Amino acid sequence: MTLKLNPNMARTFAPPVMEARRWLENATFTPERPLLNISQAAPVQPPPLALRQALAEAALNQPQAHLYGPVLGMAELRTQIATRWSLAYQGQVNADQVAITQGCNQAFTAVLSCLTQAGDEIILPTPWYFNHKMFLDMSNVTAVPLAVGAEMVPLASDCAKLITQRTKAIVLVTPNNPTGAEYPAQTLRAFADLAKRHKIALVVDETYRDFDSRTGMPHELFTDPDWPDYFVQLYSFSKAYRLTGHRVGAIVASTALLAQVEKYLDSVAICPSQLGQIAALWGMQNLDDWVATERHEILARRAAMINGFKTLPDWTLLGCGAYFAYVEHPFKAPSDQVAKDLVQQAAVLLLPGTMFHPIQNTQGTRQLRIAFANIDKSEITELFARLAALAPTGPKP
Repeated sequence: MTLKLNPNMARTFAPPVMEARRWLENATFTPERPLLNISQAAPVQPPPLALRQALAEAALNQPQAHLYGPVLGMAELRTQIATRWSLAYQGQVNADQVAITQGCNQAFTAVLSCLTQAGDEIILPTPWYFNHKMFLDMSNVTAVPLAVGAEMVPLASDCAKLITQRTKAIVLVTPNNPTGAEYPAQTLRAFADLAKRHKIALVVDETYRDFDSRTGMPHELFTDPDWPDYFVQLYSFSKAYRLTGHRVGAIVASTALLAQVEKYLDSVAICPSQLGQIAALWGMQNLDDWVATERHEILARRAAMINGFKTLPDWTLLGCGAYFAYVEHPFKAPSDQVAKDLVQQAAVLLLPGTMFHPIQNTQGTRQLRIAFANIDKSEITELFARLAALAPTGPKP
């Protein structure tokens, strides 16, 4: 008997990072030229030793670390986020306006499940974060592409032309995945005003905010006393404290929305990981200096990427920030073929722009995403040496 599957699952594509990993199956690498894996935006090193020791202590000596907890997360962690966010954004965030999730992807799915139903529309700037597009496809919600402008930043005036009666939210990611672009505060304010005027949600994913190159608060949306009426912020602890496997994210939103989110989370995961939350809380209380050092290192790698592309005049650096450089390649072949060939010809694994655009959008065929946060400056130098050694026509199939 052949099972009848939900047709909405077939509407979307296979997980891009997993697809890229399959390109490695028949590839061989040498000690002299090891693989440079710049495909995934996730720390590959474990958390700092002190945090691992805190996790071990909790696992051994805190019985509640192994039990169910509140669906919306530990009270202590929610309070810590609210207090810190109120200070950092110079606004008022209360603990009951914070929810903890199993990673930021779950934060997104929870919020969008509560904002939309089949047939609705969500506006996403392109290139988009592919997991956002995948979930909307699976939910039979239309992702309406919004082309970005100069420096890979979308314009609220362009977005306004796309809003219909079916539009339920605008989703932004800043610093952006995949482009690295840091959206100016005035850009976010313009989108917030647009959402407020149309009575739709502005959902801003700030997963990479800890590695923003700017100082001070990245936006002032929380200073508006009415922010809960239209603004939803998503966040992840995975990058700041290297907790990717522990899956800890957060939602900051109105209590009315979180009351609905609680229903979703209770039926999906019951509660977030206790150990992951303990780690996130300990990190917030003890690792500010360590995170500052991590940020400094990421910014140094960003500078190395910017300088490196100055040596490759045939390439165009479209955006660079947080974990990502987003580039236009000079070759005749489309980016999905270029990316596959780079594995064999240059021992480099990265993602093609076709994974971040609608199928009909040909821009993606000229673009590549480089997740540089997991290679150090010497490896960045090696990356540019390998790219420079490619023939003018690109890697050979």
